[in-house]
Amino acid sequence: MEKKSFSQRMGIKPVKSAFQINNIDPSLRISLWNELTEVYWSMFKTTTSSTVSSLLREHASINDLFLKLWQYYFNLPVDEIDKYWSTSLEIIKNYFFSCPWNEVYEFIEFVANNYRTAWANERFMINCNIILERELSAYRFVGGVIVPMPSKQEVVEVEEALDVSQKFSQHLGRALELLADKKVPDYRNSIKESISAVEAICQLVAGSPKVTLGVALRELESKLGTMHPALKEAFNRLYGYTSDAQGVRHAFLGQSDLDIEDAKFMLIACSAFINYLVAKAEKAGIKLSEK
Repeated sequence: MEKKSFSQRMGIKPVKSAFQINNIDPSLRISLWNELTEVYWSMFKTTTSSTVSSLLREHASINDLFLKLWQYYFNLPVDEIDKYWSTSLEIIKNYFFSCPWNEVYEFIEFVANNYRTAWANERFMINCNIILERELSAYRFVGGVIVPMPSKQEVVEVEEALDVSQKFSQHLGRALELLADKKVPDYRNSIKESISAVEAICQLVAGSPKVTLGVALRELESKLGTMHPALKEAFNRLYGYTSDAQGVRHAFLGQSDLDIEDAKFMLIACSAFINYLVAKAEKAGIKLSEK
């Protein structure tokens, strides 16, 4: 029997899945459809007997959008648009929930750029970006088009560091799991786990498994050679941030206002630093192994 990986045993999503680069999970797809319904479809009071023709006479904007969808997006004859509104909308819905992930983005981008009412399109794109950020999508609306965000290089950093960290520490994997939990994300503890992963590798490189990160950072240069002062200072400050801000590394009372931006930044920054230390340790002939 094939042995399960650490991520599989821990129930952690692969990084590319967690950040949704080449996929869209059901939660994101449903949220985007709900936003289409809220901004566009629900603007038109309908019943199952409402015909498209009667609806379109009253609402020229939806008429224009449907014609553009059939003619320019689906590349179908416009005279094949079903006369009943509910049927036509069901055709769109069936497509939306069965099409590949990239076509979901193509569809919402098309709608946002082909509906007549500018304020509705602006509202839709703003709300979509809130959803895309919440669901850890790697894409955003920028200037009316959907572009990659964050960069794939950032995700590569996390993937590489996660692979390394599994050899000696569960911290980084746990940080990703807490960040990617759509139902109950725990940003505070995700940050804590990210910096704990850095602490773990620093302890290994320094050869002092019980020292704090602050001490370990000061000992790295004796093992790896001179570190750029700005880089060392940056991580000393990050350690100070996680020690002080909202009690990340200590017990605290009250609610934390740390959010997804904080947790995602720390995951990516700590991953990059782990990869840096691994490369430097290899050059220095230091073997990183579990203590």
